[in-house]
Amino acid sequence: MARTGARRARRYDPDRRTRILDAALDVMAEHGTAGTTHRTIAARADVPLGSVTYHFASLADLQAQAFARYVELQSATFEKLFEDVETHEQFVEVLVDLVHGGPARHRSAVLGFELHLAALRNPDLRVLTQAWTWESRAVLARFTGPGTAARLDALLEGMIMHALLAAEPEPREATRAAIVQTLGPATHTPRGDP
Repeated sequence: MARTGARRARRYDPDRRTRILDAALDVMAEHGTAGTTHRTIAARADVPLGSVTYHFASLADLQAQAFARYVELQSATFEKLFEDVETHEQFVEVLVDLVHGGPARHRSAVLGFELHLAALRNPDLRVLTQAWTWESRAVLARFTGPGTAARLDALLEGMIMHALLAAEPEPREATRAAIVQTLGPATHTPRGDP
């Protein structure tokens, strides 16, 4: 029996791969890496399940590429936070805001910790987290010098994790005091002393 209907045309969708990666990040932020499946990602991206498996060799590959996209986007966002900082006080205020961020920063922090947790078991992701750490510290070091930047980076990660887990938010003044103590005397000027 001959087919009477024409073959259905494939929909042109040049952004499908990126949409799948962004959907994977949304799903991982909501359900964690352990609760992420091809099916939940496909549903979030509004694509057929076959599209997900076509573009990515495995779920682990998809998660790794999504995390790489996340780090790229976060690195650019982090850099942008400090674009207009000209004084020590402005620098401190940006850091306090980073710890006490709103919903967008909450999602970002959750994904960051999901990435770090996954990296404990995946050496390839460990390379990604290490590169991200170096990039973040390089941004901070423009304002503080490298030694202080490393200590500040560790403090910020710890404070952000505590902020995510706390039943009661830490007062901004307590956060500011911890950051100022870690920075020490304002000897570096933004974008000045290397």
